[in-house]
Amino acid sequence: MRDFYSNIATVQAVTPAVQSASVNGAAVDLKDTTRAVIVLNTGAVAGSGDFSAKVQESDDGSTGWADADADHVTSDAPATLEATSAYRLGYHGHARFIRLVLTKAGGTSIAAGAVAVEQCIAQLGAC
Repeated sequence: MRDFYSNIATVQAVTPAVQSASVNGAAVDLKDTTRAVIVLNTGAVAGSGDFSAKVQESDDGSTGWADADADHVTSDAPATLEATSAYRLGYHGHARFIRLVLTKAGGTSIAAGAVAVEQCIAQLGAC
């Protein structure tokens, strides 16, 4: 099938909630995928909440997390996330696992959640 739906999988990256502290998202396994993008949605910002977003990578999904090299991430997320917005953080590195990290620099909170969208390897029928 050549439709978009049949060639992607989604994984919860950050459970939607009011975030009042920095958050390490869930590990997203990239096995049997060709690429991935994390879609981050924000809602209300309270008390001048100042949060940023970045992608980290790991070879085993539980240890060795490090910021993904800037050459491996394409992002439209600003340095400070805005209220009621949507952002894309594309990953094209070589690590097996990625996660989204929301870092609080100040203020009170932000409503946020994220989903990773993986493009599956069609020959493997991974989706």
